[in-house]
Amino acid sequence: MVGAEAKTRGLGLSALAPRAVQSEIRAMSVESDRVGGVNLAQGVCDTEVPSVVAEAAIAAIHEGHNIYTRQDGIARLRRAIAEKTERMQGLVVDPEREVLVTSGATGAFHAVAMALFDPGDEVLLFEPFYGYHVGTLRSMRVVPVAVELEMGTWALDLDRVRSAISPKTRAIVVNTPSNPAGKVFTRAELEGLAEIAKEHDLFVLTDEIYEHFIYGDAKHISMAALDGMRERTIIMSGYSKTFSVTGWRIGYVIADAKWTPAIGYFSDLLYVCAPAPFQHGVAAGIETLGKTFYAGLAMDHEVKREMLVSALRDAGFVPHVPDGAYYILASMEKLDNLLEGENAAEKARSLLKKTGVAAVAGSAFFRAGKGEDLLRFCFAKKDEDLEDACRRLRGLRR
Repeated sequence: MVGAEAKTRGLGLSALAPRAVQSEIRAMSVESDRVGGVNLAQGVCDTEVPSVVAEAAIAAIHEGHNIYTRQDGIARLRRAIAEKTERMQGLVVDPEREVLVTSGATGAFHAVAMALFDPGDEVLLFEPFYGYHVGTLRSMRVVPVAVELEMGTWALDLDRVRSAISPKTRAIVVNTPSNPAGKVFTRAELEGLAEIAKEHDLFVLTDEIYEHFIYGDAKHISMAALDGMRERTIIMSGYSKTFSVTGWRIGYVIADAKWTPAIGYFSDLLYVCAPAPFQHGVAAGIETLGKTFYAGLAMDHEVKREMLVSALRDAGFVPHVPDGAYYILASMEKLDNLLEGENAAEKARSLLKKTGVAAVAGSAFFRAGKGEDLLRFCFAKKDEDLEDACRRLRGLRR
């Protein structure tokens, strides 16, 4: 019978595959490379790697740390993550039972979703959202439910959250600081979400990969640090952005010991382990680089933010200035006569053609039909490259 069914179906893609397309972020990176442009589309974060991080990874290779690690990562790195979490967030974490090293924060999200959700479950996300969160859930036949934030201010309406909850809702995803809007959720917003999560017995998955990119008076608060939220909060983060090593794929999960065995199983199944020598490099960075480094990182990127905001305004965009992360969503409402195209994706390609600067269509971060007047720009670039991009953008109106 099984053979007959297989023969009837024949060769072909899965039900999901025909609807899967390359992300607009990667598509614009490819286009930028093709024309030799300045890539402000993908958050590659090509600033300098801290020397202690790079040197420790190189040393680890020479010392023979080139084989599989435990699926939950090397003890040194797990201890460093736990100590840093307690020092900066006030959370006491057991490095043996509550910390998992993963293949980036993306790998962390994938393993967490496989461990916690079943097909047909619903998970709330906030719009504008990070497309990989949506894509990952859909790949498991979990239903992402978008809850709209207030356009421009990105304020959270708790009534909208409540109205989006159904009997199938299992979790809320909180990305703070967020990609693409740079929103930093306030304590009041997080406390409101915490009450909803407790009331409806929901998990909260927090993507905190940009926790050290905070500007002005904004403060990063981890949901797990709030009263009653430790057990139901799954923290996902990593050092791809903080140490400018996006290609190393070093992320982590912090979760209650009840959940980590299952999450670790799926992380092992998908990725086996994060690259061994890079784990040593990141561990050395966490152990060595303290508050001064993190403060300097934020200060440097705040300067970069102002550089790009100024250039975008001069070019005729209306940028929404972010409180965190390193992206800017900018409105094209004043540029209809300068950028050709019927939608944001076409206008992004028009901008690349005219200026050599790659951005991402805002529609990549919204439900269908929304975000068509927005482009997203990344400012985590070396100063000389960002200055070049700013000069090119200002030339748009000449």
